[in-house]
Amino acid sequence: MIRGIIGALVGREIDRRDGSGGVKGAAIGLVASRVLSRMGPLGMALGGAYVAKKAYDRRRNAKRGTSI
Repeated sequence: MIRGIIGALVGREIDRRDGSGGVKGAAIGLVASRVLSRMGPLGMALGGAYVAKKAYDRRRNAKRGTSI
């Protein structure tokens, strides 16, 4: 279950960067979750850290009043 959640969040963050949306983000999230789970606990930690960093940056920029 955690693999699916982290994969979905990674896909969403990558898709936000591109700005297109939809199926591309879902496909990237699916592939990312498979790759990260094959890497074991380290891969899941890397995926979680990527999502956490993006969320931290977004929150910091929202407080500052700027947008990415």
